Amino acid sequence: MNLTYKTTIAACLWWFALVSQAAVPAGGLPDFAGLVDSNGPAVVNISTTQSIKRSGFPGLDAPDAPGGKGFDELLRRYFGDEGAPQYFDSKSLGSGFIISADGYILTCAHVVENAKEIIVKLTDRREFVAKLIGSDRRSDVAVLKIDAKSLPTVAIGDPEKLKVGDWVLAIGSPFGFESSATAGIVSAKGRSLPRENYVPFIQTDVAINPGNSGGPLFNLKGEVVGINSQIYSRTGGFMGLSFAVPINMAMQIGRQLQDGGRVKRGWLGVLIQDVTRELAESFGMKKPHGALISDVLADGPAVKSGLKAGDVVIEFAGQRIDASADLPPLVGQTVPGTPAKLVVLRGGQPKSFTVTIEQLPEESVAGRGREPAVGEKKGQLGLALSDLGPQQRKQHGVEEGVLVERVGEGPAQRAGIRPGDVIQQVDGKPVKNAAGFRELIAAAPKDRSIPVLVRRGTGALFLALKIAD
Repeated sequence: MNLTYKTTIAACLWWFALVSQAAVPAGGLPDFAGLVDSNGPAVVNISTTQSIKRSGFPGLDAPDAPGGKGFDELLRRYFGDEGAPQYFDSKSLGSGFIISADGYILTCAHVVENAKEIIVKLTDRREFVAKLIGSDRRSDVAVLKIDAKSLPTVAIGDPEKLKVGDWVLAIGSPFGFESSATAGIVSAKGRSLPRENYVPFIQTDVAINPGNSGGPLFNLKGEVVGINSQIYSRTGGFMGLSFAVPINMAMQIGRQLQDGGRVKRGWLGVLIQDVTRELAESFGMKKPHGALISDVLADGPAVKSGLKAGDVVIEFAGQRIDASADLPPLVGQTVPGTPAKLVVLRGGQPKSFTVTIEQLPEESVAGRGREPAVGEKKGQLGLALSDLGPQQRKQHGVEEGVLVERVGEGPAQRAGIRPGDVIQQVDGKPVKNAAGFRELIAAAPKDRSIPVLVRRGTGALFLALKIAD
């Protein structure tokens, strides 16, 4: 064996040794067994019973079933009470964890929603009928109380200290299998989900399945950092995406539920959207960031302070706003009546405002309908437009603008303009009617994106329109 061959073999062995050492962390894997032993007794199994109403006739319990009360009476005349609505008990399972030795428990709101009975089972096999103290659907947090003392409790951690890649552990009752532990890592933080604007979720790859909801998410110190709330799934089972409510937010909501049975949230009174690359260009921004205000609601705190559609919020109460999803949780956690400083970009320049945050209204504004209007020929943008009549102004809740009747191939379609939109602004200038819209388009810069404000349904948003030269 020559020297060169020996040297090559030695080099390979040295390289494999390095790779083998790198594959195993210096401290080894986390001690999940010790963590479960220490914290498992404070995790509870929750079973609920709901009363479900179903028609006595198959197929007639759907919302769009034919007939109604009179139809039910007709069926009952011929078939007797067999056709009367029937009630049956439906049972569901979830998890929770004890936060105080005198029996207060945190869980998810959807676990106990519409429950007529809630049973809490401890790891020592004791069972209690729980009282629902309060539930908040917007954050998916609920507080229960059982009549017991000297119970084991969990330690509360700080989710702000979590880093992407950190190990985390969940304990719960997936599919009813009590005290099951699963582990994974933090995949992302501050994740926003559709229809969940007020919660900056912790995303993990911990295996979560039906029955885990409401259970705790632990860090390696054995501290709870979140409540396992949702999964993303196309099958109903785990697919690698789990979401937890940060425990600091859950505890704050829990205290409000214990004190008054309901949650008070801050309200800014604006509709917002993400700043895309095209919109950033149209607003003269160097890069996309912040929360773009697409509409300022009448009589809300924002309009009273001077904020306008087209402002880009880049800071709220000293916190930087990188994306539109960052703003709602910060506003929601602000105590109503508190003054908050906002920094916005207006015309590409930073400007400061102080807004007194108000309480979020209980219900949102109902949707508005639309009546068709007489269209006109499509222009260079591929649009068919018409002026708004008095009835349409009332329906859309606007004083002026132009209605989009049809959208053909062209710049408007590429910008995302749709039939039924009401165009209100072009490059920061108000649109009064179709003739005014054409004048603004003719004067607009070519081959550069310009912001176009449209009202769509009950909301408004900016679109980036680029007009070819």
